Formats: sequence, structure tokens, C-alpha cells
Amino acid sequence: MSSIQTTDSQTRVTAVVPAESLSATHWLALGLVAVTGIIHVYLFVTESWLPFLLAGVGFLGAIGLFFVVKSYRRVLYAGIALFTLGQVVGYLLLPIGPVWLGVLDKAVQIALVAVLASLFVADGRQHASSDPRG
Repeated sequence: MSSIQTTDSQTRVTAVVPAESLSATHWLALGLVAVTGIIHVYLFVTESWLPFLLAGVGFLGAIGLFFVVKSYRRVLYAGIALFTLGQVVGYLLLPIGPVWLGVLDKAVQIALVAVLASLFVADGRQHASSDPRG
């Protein structure tokens, strides 16, 4: 959904996502994704390992996708959850970086998977109850 705003000297097209349409659970998920994304970018800067940068950009890019692909959010929830679970398994197999930061990041990621699962189920219920075919 977009809107066009006009002023005397310019026309501006902006994306509109009403904040009231997002639940506290949505904001929690967005916050957790941002935290793990920032941790991965930080780890890239300190450890110079490219997979950290790719993971960080992937997480932060998911935030942008959330606002763009509203019709496909269930797919996005599932994709981010699987990507995040892959991150947890990857860390268990190849722990790189400070242990305290790895443990913090994995705690954030496990919470993120739980929140995404909750959103996936809630979104499925919402679509089922609004289906006119019954």
C-alpha cells in the first residue's frame, strides 16, 4: 500500500504500514531480528568472516521484506525461522567469536524462532477465520 503526498515543490511516494496494524508480537519479532542482525554485522567487523556479514544482511533485509510482502508473511515467518535454526546449528558446529556473544545471539535466535512460530500459527488462524469459503 502506498500513498502520494504532494507539497508545493515536490511529490513524494511513501510506503504506508499503519503501526496500529502490528501487534506487540510483530514488534518483538522485528526487534529480535534487528538484534541478531546487528550482532552478525558486528561479528563480521571484529572477526572478518564473510558468512557473518551475509547472515547480518540477511536478517536486516528480512525486516525490509516484512514491510513489503504483507501477503506472504507466513512464508517469510517460516523462511526466517528455518534460516535462524540453521544459524543455531551452524554455531554449534563451528563456534566463532566471543563465547558470551555467541550464547547471547543464540538465546535471541531461539526466542525469535518461538515468536515466529507464534506469528505463523496466529496468521494461519486469522486467514482461516476470514476465508469466505468457510
